[in-house]
Amino acid sequence: MSPARAGRGRVVVIGAGPAGMAAALSVHQAGHDVIVLERYHQARPAGNVLNLWPPPIKALGLLGVDTQDLGAGCYSEFRSAAGRTRVRVNLPDQIVRDYGGGFIGMLRPELYERLLAALPPGILQVDRTVNSFDADETGVRLHMADGEVIEADVLVGADGIDSLVRRALWGDVPKREHNLHVIAGFTFDPTVPAERGLYIISHGRAVQGSWTSIRDKGRDGFQWWVLGAHDGRTEFTGDLHATATKMGAGFATPLPQLIAATEPGNVQRWVLRDRKPLKQWSKGRATLAGDAAHPTSPYAAYGAGMATEDGYFLGRALAGVDLSDYTAVRAALDAFETPRKPHTARQVQQAYLLGKVFHHAPAPLRPVRDAILDRTPFLQKVVGESSPGEILAQIAAIDEAEQRFTAIRGSDTQTGAA
Repeated sequence: MSPARAGRGRVVVIGAGPAGMAAALSVHQAGHDVIVLERYHQARPAGNVLNLWPPPIKALGLLGVDTQDLGAGCYSEFRSAAGRTRVRVNLPDQIVRDYGGGFIGMLRPELYERLLAALPPGILQVDRTVNSFDADETGVRLHMADGEVIEADVLVGADGIDSLVRRALWGDVPKREHNLHVIAGFTFDPTVPAERGLYIISHGRAVQGSWTSIRDKGRDGFQWWVLGAHDGRTEFTGDLHATATKMGAGFATPLPQLIAATEPGNVQRWVLRDRKPLKQWSKGRATLAGDAAHPTSPYAAYGAGMATEDGYFLGRALAGVDLSDYTAVRAALDAFETPRKPHTARQVQQAYLLGKVFHHAPAPLRPVRDAILDRTPFLQKVVGESSPGEILAQIAAIDEAEQRFTAIRGSDTQTGAA
């Protein structure tokens, strides 16, 4: 990295996922020099389907990402496999007006394309593998696979669940197996009898079967997924489409029809794993973001969203900070992670526990569980009321961060003019 200009710090981000690209955009807006090091030859999405809550959509817009016609706005419900509504996720009218509902449904590649389009030239460097790094109060030094040493003031590990940065900072902690897998796909077949504008999460005795509207490059369609028990230590050798068809067979229309209409090439599978939340993300001049900090089961439907929020808040926390000042850097990184840890830990743990409740309850207890879910407000309180509260709290946090950021930029402008 070339020497920073006067008044600017130097930040290196490892990983070009949503967390890494959002962090780079926010750090760039904060006035620091930043590069993103991606070990693959391109920024590549992990998975096909995606849902985003309103807070990351708001953050994306503030970061300069084009959010026009990004995804399909959806109203969310939890249902039984037979179609009985268990939970309604109700949001204030203003949120529905601004974001189209509690979620937008989209395909993951489009999020990557829009983030990449917003990155200024030269920030993303591909085919760049970091072997190790060392740091002290004076700075960070990254040792690259090609022998180069890159110096920086701050290092951001946005390098996923197997993060090199996390391992170096906090040691190698085993992943937590959920012993679940998900098979997901999408279709733009207009003949499927599915209602638009819905995000339906439904559960049978041992399988989750869900679907939602999507919008991708001006096309309207649907995405779906089925989720069930699978020993994480065992290799899966079945046919994805056939397995999904079998898992979704007991669910109400339109899930079986959506699966049937999906081309086999548009079906993917992944196993569910996470890591227990860290008590601390940052150490010295290095910090974590996204799955490196809080790997999240897809059960939360919030992994990419929280990663995007992390990147946004990190850059805002570094605004106006002299990155050559170790004490100031430490204060900024603490200010970044302190409000993020309880929020992200809550989502990680809730996703893990919901997976246990819906998929690993002993067979004799499943009818009792389902009776409780169908006849009591338990799930409405756990999910239907907590999710809107989290959405509103994160939007308020973004508004507060943006007010501070605007004030800092205004002060910098006046100082420069003077």
